[in-house]
Amino acid sequence: MRRLFTLITLTLFGISVQAQDVQYSQFYAAPLYLNPAMTGASEMTRIGVNYRNQWPGLDQSFNSYSAYIDHYLFNANSGIGLIFNRSDQSMANLSVSEIGLTYSYRMRLGFRSFLRVGGQASYMDRDAYFGDMIFGSQIDDQTGAIGDFSGENLGDDIRHQFMDYSFGLMFNNENMWFGLSAHHITQPNISFIDGEISELPLKVSAHGGYRFDLGSSTGANFLNQKENVREMTLAFNYKNQGPFSQLDMGAQVNIQPIVFGVWYRGIPVVKEEQPNHESIVALVGLSLGGGLDVGYSHDFTISSFGNANTGGAHEISLRYSFLATSKKGRGIKSSMPCFKY
Repeated sequence: MRRLFTLITLTLFGISVQAQDVQYSQFYAAPLYLNPAMTGASEMTRIGVNYRNQWPGLDQSFNSYSAYIDHYLFNANSGIGLIFNRSDQSMANLSVSEIGLTYSYRMRLGFRSFLRVGGQASYMDRDAYFGDMIFGSQIDDQTGAIGDFSGENLGDDIRHQFMDYSFGLMFNNENMWFGLSAHHITQPNISFIDGEISELPLKVSAHGGYRFDLGSSTGANFLNQKENVREMTLAFNYKNQGPFSQLDMGAQVNIQPIVFGVWYRGIPVVKEEQPNHESIVALVGLSLGGGLDVGYSHDFTISSFGNANTGGAHEISLRYSFLATSKKGRGIKSSMPCFKY
């Protein structure tokens, strides 16, 4: 069993070296991370944090954090935001930190139909310590003894900083939305080794959905103290980065103040011999009143790795929303009808 854990860990490290981005199960609870065009999309002021613990059953830990604040400027039809992301991988003491500025502009296309265009500029820092790692070239295949020198051209403690840029579009009306985003559009060099080129692959995402009114609703926004919201939302989020593709699709039911959600992560139809069925995600969210929302989700691993071996993944989100303007209620008719989490 320990050999299986080691194999999984090495596989995950290989993916990280190829720089696959962290993916949050509660992708709409991390709106600026999903698409910079969602900056200010609530047409309120939002402060949010996200935490993800990936596969805690393994010997090595994989943790991700995200925090953001955004605000909508009614007079400029614009959203502005600040985002901070960090991921830590204990095997190589590898961490990736990002701080970025986001901006979006909202255009009216028709009656309650809108198009948002957004962009993001980020400063990124990659830091790793390879002094505790053991490479295959250090192991004597006869005795199993571990030598001192691996032959790898890596220092013990290395860092690399660079700028990164992203772009996004988002269309919505009262009940549906569709967005496209592209991250790492300049594909910056992330290699730790001088003179070597290792490009951060372009990540593209297509996401959208539709909201259905379940009736008995006297209001559309719990933050304005209007209760009895009853709705179901179907949504999807497709991502591609380098050789990796992933599809999330599912539903959330909002019976204010509680939200229940379930969705599938994987590629249900593929030409490859090994199907890409990754996990089933279950979520519960609660609106605590006064603009505070909290969500918890768990990924149940359905791939060959198995949920018992990996422990799935735990994810928590917190969000506080409020109207930082004297023009109460303005903008509610054009805000996004998407997943709450």
